[in-house]
Amino acid sequence: MTDFAEPYAQPRFSVDVYQNECLPEGGQAVDAIITVTSGAGAAGGTAGAGEPPGPAGAVRTDCAVVIMIDCSGSMDHPASKMRNARDATAAAVDTLPDGVSFAVVAGTHQAAEVYPGCGALAVSAPETRAGARDALRGLRAEGGTAIGSWLRLADKLLSTHDGPIRHGVLLTDGRNEHEDPESLKAALDACAGRFTCDARGVGTDWEVEEVTGIASALLGSADIVAEPEDLAADFEDMMAAAMRKEVADVALRLWTPQGSKIKFIKQVAPAVEDLTARRTDAGPHSGDYPTGSWGQESRDYHVCVEVPAAEVGQEMLAARAALMLPAQDGGLPRTLAQGLIRAVWTDDVAATTTIDAQVAHYTGQAELAAAVQDGLRARKAGDEEGATAQLGRAVRLADASGNADTSKLLSKVVDVIDAANGTVRLKAKVADADEMTLETRSTKTVRVKR
Repeated sequence: MTDFAEPYAQPRFSVDVYQNECLPEGGQAVDAIITVTSGAGAAGGTAGAGEPPGPAGAVRTDCAVVIMIDCSGSMDHPASKMRNARDATAAAVDTLPDGVSFAVVAGTHQAAEVYPGCGALAVSAPETRAGARDALRGLRAEGGTAIGSWLRLADKLLSTHDGPIRHGVLLTDGRNEHEDPESLKAALDACAGRFTCDARGVGTDWEVEEVTGIASALLGSADIVAEPEDLAADFEDMMAAAMRKEVADVALRLWTPQGSKIKFIKQVAPAVEDLTARRTDAGPHSGDYPTGSWGQESRDYHVCVEVPAAEVGQEMLAARAALMLPAQDGGLPRTLAQGLIRAVWTDDVAATTTIDAQVAHYTGQAELAAAVQDGLRARKAGDEEGATAQLGRAVRLADASGNADTSKLLSKVVDVIDAANGTVRLKAKVADADEMTLETRSTKTVRVKR
């Protein structure tokens, strides 16, 4: 493990590698869990839930946020939904420290600037926050839904900001019905790497796959807010999390020697996210995988490397993992921290058959997420036998790994007869909100106890 301390705006990162490096003769698959931890690099860094607080000092303000609020006609059913959305956006704006750049966008079948309305961002101050609140009072629900246009306007506004942190918050209550899927995908492709975005679905008339897909593409979080009156608290939490970010555009660079290749890389904590297809070449035998913006936090990644088969007694460096900060102001990219993944071939059966505890745990968490999704898919298709088998498997995996949150969500969809063995019975009636909550949060994991 290598640890580099950096001054303001160059946070302290560390990389720890957990693996069983022993392979049997001819073995080719090397699995490792890479834990990346970022400390408070900027003065005044604020810790997240359960994390130690950063040093006291000035609040960092070189960041920008655009809030995209659904104003389509469906937001008026019931009328409280639009009112709560306005109030939540106002509450989020009120949490912005002085000096943070921001804007509000109204989303229907087209995107419109709500505030400041001049094609640029406002700078947070008492008078601009009051101006945004006044503008929000005039929002009305009408029109359709074309989320790609909302994202493109947010990108245009955020592109006027020179600071490192650019973030979006998107709220929708319905399906993207006034735009074809290709247009939304094109907008996501255009925005990827330019800003991160948290997405929220309010109520139960939106598509889980659509909202989670937006958050995934833009390296943000996705969640359900089933009751409109809970929006304000959720928006305040999202804004606080965005303000804790200290460094943007960090890439996890994986180098492999000649003859080796990365089979897959997945973020496995705090949620499962497959990054394999997001590789961009970074020189001979190296590829960069995006990780988005970082504050004071820790994340885990599962890397599987395929190496050439070798004989007993040989060993090699299977891969090198490095956290990279992009070049700035004409300089060179900088390495923030790095760690090594090794392979050693041995005839010690006990050594080669022992699965590293970290790898085993997160393999189980990924299987849990897949079982939940497969089970819900089967349930929607009317395949009761398949749904029972997959959701029972999910119950067993959640129980074994201590994932209490997922266990609780599963109990809203199935009657648990024997959690340890995964014996369940499908509930005859399941509330839409409960099913959507389980689907939306199915990728959230618990960390292994070290």
